[in-house]
Amino acid sequence: MIDNNITKAAILMLALGEEEASEVMRHLSPREVQKLGTAMASMKAIGHDDVEVVLGEFLSIANESSTLSLDSDEYVRSVMTRALGDDKAAGLLNRILQDRDSSGIDSLKWMDAQTVADFIKNEHPQIIATILVHLERDQASAVLGYFTERLRGDVMLRIATLDGIKPTALKELNDVLTKVLSGNENVSKKSLGGVKAAAEIMNFMSGENETSIMDALKTYDDDMAQKIMDEMFVFDNILEIDDKGIQTILREVQSETLLLALKGATEELRTKIFKNMSSRAAEMMKEDLENRGPVRLSEVEAQQKEILQAVRRLADAGQIMLGAKGEDAFV
Repeated sequence: MIDNNITKAAILMLALGEEEASEVMRHLSPREVQKLGTAMASMKAIGHDDVEVVLGEFLSIANESSTLSLDSDEYVRSVMTRALGDDKAAGLLNRILQDRDSSGIDSLKWMDAQTVADFIKNEHPQIIATILVHLERDQASAVLGYFTERLRGDVMLRIATLDGIKPTALKELNDVLTKVLSGNENVSKKSLGGVKAAAEIMNFMSGENETSIMDALKTYDDDMAQKIMDEMFVFDNILEIDDKGIQTILREVQSETLLLALKGATEELRTKIFKNMSSRAAEMMKEDLENRGPVRLSEVEAQQKEILQAVRRLADAGQIMLGAKGEDAFV
């Protein structure tokens, strides 16, 4: 039984064929193309029954919906080539990328985190902050990880206090990046910084980097640091999600990831997770937890972060609702 939506999507793309798959993937974000490409690359053989199940489920969902919302380069090219072969991958990638907006800031979304970090690390921290708030939150977090501790703290402070930028200034920045990256004039603008943006980026930070940045923010402005912490969605906040949401999350998480994450969870959270599993699965998970020896805290935190990324992705897609903060009950 296929219980992972990314795997299902990969099977669907391979089943659709090169031309149709490229049309679908044209509408995906860079991060989604990477995830889907990785899943496609990992597939060695797909059983006929699995293909039938996936296609049947897709048709069922399509019939229930009036519209379907289909909401680096080298990396994608590499995994696609391994999945489909040189010729097919080349044709598919050309169709996916030919109409992509590859200008200015948007071009950075197609680069790996270290390349982006090397490209912008010598810019003024305010410029770096402006660029990072336009990237996906997990990519921005990964880029920050390649900076020095001092630069990370400075940039995060500027992200947290950034409340807007004049269109002319953004256009000038984008034009400079466009010339360097040989792109075009278009760029997709997104909402800029502030406490919420800082918190979303912090959600993807490793435990060590998160602690050092938060200490630096507290030194500058303790109240602001507290506001960021209040906005952050941490692992224990999963308790605030209703049972249906928990079940949705569990379908997206691998058993080994969940096992390691629960090693550092409270008893209350474990109980809620077990309640939303089948009795057999819950018993097996409990036994595995008891039998698993000591695990490094960094490994536990890494798996918890992976689950939180899935939670954020599902919340952004409207599939689950996170616990309310103040009057705003939706994410």
